[in-house]
Amino acid sequence: MEQIGLLRELLNIGEEVTLKEIETLEKEVDDLEISTLLNGEYDFSNCYLEIHPGAGGTESCDWANMLFRMYQRFLEKNNFQIKVIDYQDGDEAGIKSVTIQVSGAYAYGYLKVENGVHRLVRISPFDSNKRRHTSFASVTVTPVFDTNVNVEIKDEDLKIDVYHSSGAGGQSVNTSNSAVRITHLPTKTVVTCQTERSQLRNKEIAMELLKSKLYQKELAEQEKKKKEINGDVSSIDFGSQIRSYILEPYKLVKDHRSKYESTDPVKVLDGDIMPFIKSVLKLKQ
Repeated sequence: MEQIGLLRELLNIGEEVTLKEIETLEKEVDDLEISTLLNGEYDFSNCYLEIHPGAGGTESCDWANMLFRMYQRFLEKNNFQIKVIDYQDGDEAGIKSVTIQVSGAYAYGYLKVENGVHRLVRISPFDSNKRRHTSFASVTVTPVFDTNVNVEIKDEDLKIDVYHSSGAGGQSVNTSNSAVRITHLPTKTVVTCQTERSQLRNKEIAMELLKSKLYQKELAEQEKKKKEINGDVSSIDFGSQIRSYILEPYKLVKDHRSKYESTDPVKVLDGDIMPFIKSVLKLKQ
């Protein structure tokens, strides 16, 4: 009740205003903030999110799976829809890779700041000597571009492989060669899809993903040329982590761009990453 009184005082409103009305006002302010922060050309778009483990075998595969769970929780809590496009189990634990399509207002706008390398420091559950290990995993976020964008893809530039589906989906998808892998030979871009029973439908989805990736590459090249002209050639590569999640010897999650921190990594890994996302959006603005 003390907080409600303070809000009334700060907002210069009378006693007749209810808690519900204050919550509505807070939501309107939050929505205004979001519209200010998420004003990029593709921010409102749906997106693809991919997770790949770095070097380190089982450790990194397990870390990639932990990140996948974190994003699932975050997206569910914020009412986004998730569709698994491709899922590859790790040899012993975790995942080798996963690609999901995220649908909902500002999906790309929120998730674009997750693009980069994520670092985990912990006591390894796979090390009998209980030593501390550092693991890396990369997250790639691509907007789902309008299917009418002009991206020329020649048939002779494609290598298409079909194989048995595996991982998430169960027996209903792995009874035939329904999974599809497409390699764009000029750019070495590889996309896979195994979510549908139909090989034809998997190929269609994979082509949509490939088209979005190639379009994003073209935009990135244009942006790179602009920065070179302006004398700005800075870039973020795989070796520079954007965020560290430290479970041992102390507990801390730190974003290396905005410097935002949390001392509750369990809560963060359970999907509470919105404060980190907003801190980076504000920094970029």
